[in-house]
Amino acid sequence: MTDEELLREGERIDDLEVNGFRIIQNPSFFCFGMDAVLLSAFAGTGPKDRVIDLGTGTGIIPLLLLAKGKCASAVGLELQEAVAEMASRSVTLNGAGDRLEILQGDIKNVRELFRGSSFDAVTCNPPYISEKNGLHNDTTAKNLARHEIAVKLEDVVRAAGYLLRPGGTFSMVHKPFRIPEILELMRLNRLEPKRMQLVQPYADKEPNMVLIEAVRDGNPWLKVLPAMVVYEEGGGYTKELLRTYGKC
Repeated sequence: MTDEELLREGERIDDLEVNGFRIIQNPSFFCFGMDAVLLSAFAGTGPKDRVIDLGTGTGIIPLLLLAKGKCASAVGLELQEAVAEMASRSVTLNGAGDRLEILQGDIKNVRELFRGSSFDAVTCNPPYISEKNGLHNDTTAKNLARHEIAVKLEDVVRAAGYLLRPGGTFSMVHKPFRIPEILELMRLNRLEPKRMQLVQPYADKEPNMVLIEAVRDGNPWLKVLPAMVVYEEGGGYTKELLRTYGKC
């Protein structure tokens, strides 16, 4: 099937600039951001791991993990049928059907979809904003991606605790103001926080993202990594950020 045959109205193909991988995106739904790229770099997955990405959207995180050799196989679980179908076409675009499967389904129903302890790693870039806070975007797809309408933080963490094998890792990106809630929910679901890194837009600005990784049934010990600064004073990317993108 040609690239043109894989595209629908309003869609485009973007180069991920990693081992030839590409992705289909539709701006009227949403396009992946820096948070997904940072999470794919931060996640402590290995080349032999079976990974599931919860709320996968366009499939960007499992696609990047595969492109970087950071997993052997992956599943992307996405609630919205149209978005899941688009992500499936990105799998076809990259010839990755033997390694990546996109499933349409609800994070809250993982017990009906998968066996417990059946994954080595779980990743998630969940909605950041609780249903009662913040301005909603115009389209349903963007609302569901950014606001806790269909799934809440507790649903994501509970699902990760169920899906992970003992010793497996759960990596997520979120907003710093929710760190206390994240840590509490992780421990309630047998996920011990092990690594955390704050992300700052500029060196003199407060963090606007946090990357956290927990281990199922791990021992208490949290390593806080040096903060990542995204932009230099003049506006260009920092060397650390470029290394994350594989550009430095």
